[in-house]
Amino acid sequence: MTETPSVPHPDDSDLPDGSVDVLLIGGGVMSATLGTLLQELQPDLKIAVFERLSDVALESSNAWNNAGTGHAALCELNYMPEGSDGSVDPAKAISINEQFQQSRQLWSSLVDAGVLDAPSTFINSTPHMTFVRGEKDVAYLKKRYEALKDEPLFAGIEYSEDSRVINKWTPLLMQKRRAGEPFAATRMPAGTDVDFGALTRQLFENLAANGAEVRTNTEVRRLKRLADGSWRVKYRRTLGRTPGEIRAKFVFVGAGGWALKLLQRSGIPEISGYGVFPIGGQFLKTSNPAIVAQHKAKVYSQASVGAPPMSVPHLDTRVVDGEASLLFGPFATFSPKFLKTGSWFDIVGQVRPGNLGPMLKVAWDNPSLITYLVGELLKNHAKKVDSLRVFMPTAKDEDWELIQAGQRAQVMKKDPEKGGVLQFGTEVVTGADGTIAGLLGASPGASTAVSIMLGLLKTCFPDRIEAWEPRLRELIPSYGETLNPRPEVARESLVETADTLALTA
Repeated sequence: MTETPSVPHPDDSDLPDGSVDVLLIGGGVMSATLGTLLQELQPDLKIAVFERLSDVALESSNAWNNAGTGHAALCELNYMPEGSDGSVDPAKAISINEQFQQSRQLWSSLVDAGVLDAPSTFINSTPHMTFVRGEKDVAYLKKRYEALKDEPLFAGIEYSEDSRVINKWTPLLMQKRRAGEPFAATRMPAGTDVDFGALTRQLFENLAANGAEVRTNTEVRRLKRLADGSWRVKYRRTLGRTPGEIRAKFVFVGAGGWALKLLQRSGIPEISGYGVFPIGGQFLKTSNPAIVAQHKAKVYSQASVGAPPMSVPHLDTRVVDGEASLLFGPFATFSPKFLKTGSWFDIVGQVRPGNLGPMLKVAWDNPSLITYLVGELLKNHAKKVDSLRVFMPTAKDEDWELIQAGQRAQVMKKDPEKGGVLQFGTEVVTGADGTIAGLLGASPGASTAVSIMLGLLKTCFPDRIEAWEPRLRELIPSYGETLNPRPEVARESLVETADTLALTA
């Protein structure tokens, strides 16, 4: 088994003159992506990265803290819900897919340039499937298939209600399945499994090799905007608790659930009205080769009533450090912490006069979410394997172990009509002058990191983006355009990135 090496840890000395052009707070895939883009676009920028833990990619970007789905809306039903009139609209699914294609294009460019290692170290071909049961869901899945099958970015999607066909796709779904039960599945051979931890570490290694200061064991404590528009950032070394400070012209807060806390400490008015609701997760995992060999796919289904979209049940192939295993879940857990290594006071410490009302309204409007969480917390190991048997009827308790996944901080925000809403997805909050920005939220986050960071570049660097565009088009050929309306261009892009990333349908 090959392990991705850790990022080199710099010594404890202050940065040369105590100031940088760009400070990235948080050692996850978002900071890694933004840092990589900025270094490619303007190599003379002085970039520093602060991560409070002992290494990068230990929170949400870590391979075992997420499901590794390259979210392209190939199998995730929440990106294409059924309307009240029974219709299905593919627009959101197409948009998510377009964003993932930008990630693939950038990764392909970085593989060609030697920035990233062999593609198999971070991305592998894994068909994406959807499996549903019951007449209502079968009818919905067929409508979804009909709406997507002629879309260029979904070319090759397959649909079947035939147990023999589905058994060929993935035998574990069909073994000892009850006769007479309506079921259906779609399959997209061009899906992927992504080790975002390995990808993140490789990006940071390249950043450090090209002059960026990647500093771990460094926790940001305070941020203050100075009269000249720069930021004074006070930090503390987590080993020895030595304090220090740095000045930065631009600050990006990619600290997962702690982004809210740091943006609140920055004092920017744009963060008023925001709160987050932490939801943890667990997965059942097996590395039994006899079981793993029978399932090569990521299979999603419908979410339970009241469950957030990030809790859609799925049975997944995972490839981490070259070793294949299967995950099933997630099972929701609750902790007041915003990160796995966060503070027990996180959920209380976020409360401000501006967000108390919206958060109370969200709690009032979402009793089904509370009911769902309580039900999940009451499940023991045996009950969780019972949930797995809906997918895999032959599952045995002893073959599966429970692992703890990452914390997800779902966005709660002020809404002019409802008072407060619980938002699923990601949101960038930017200061009025563009000198600070932070990312809140969760899925599809990592998969669409490139698209999110491109949007941030336009917002925060409006005076430079035009000069950067030629290089952006070299790195991301579809930059500024969409693929799906141009079938031939879409096909060529899919083939080219698949070839470079060694992906096979």
